[in-house]
Amino acid sequence: MLRPILHLGLHIIVPGTMAKLLFSDRWKTAWMWMMSAMIIDLDHLLTNPIYDPNRCGINFHPMHSLPAIAVYALLAAIPKTRLVGFGLLIHIILDGMDCVWMNVI
Repeated sequence: MLRPILHLGLHIIVPGTMAKLLFSDRWKTAWMWMMSAMIIDLDHLLTNPIYDPNRCGINFHPMHSLPAIAVYALLAAIPKTRLVGFGLLIHIILDGMDCVWMNVI
């Protein structure tokens, strides 16, 4: 029960921390743009069950696939889409950490 709560909490805390560290002059706007990356979790609606605490989403859900991750990296490299790209990459990294945690613990 602790892992899903921690995982969701990190999806809020990590983008906020990164926004504060990297974009201190406009951290609230940066945080909101990074939080908009949560929309990629809509791809969970395509699966059955929608949520499985023992499933690794990386390469399972379409928006969590390697081609999608490459696009997110490209978005992070373009100044006008950098904040959304960072948010998407942070989201994927956190999901990847959850996959590792599932296999280790």
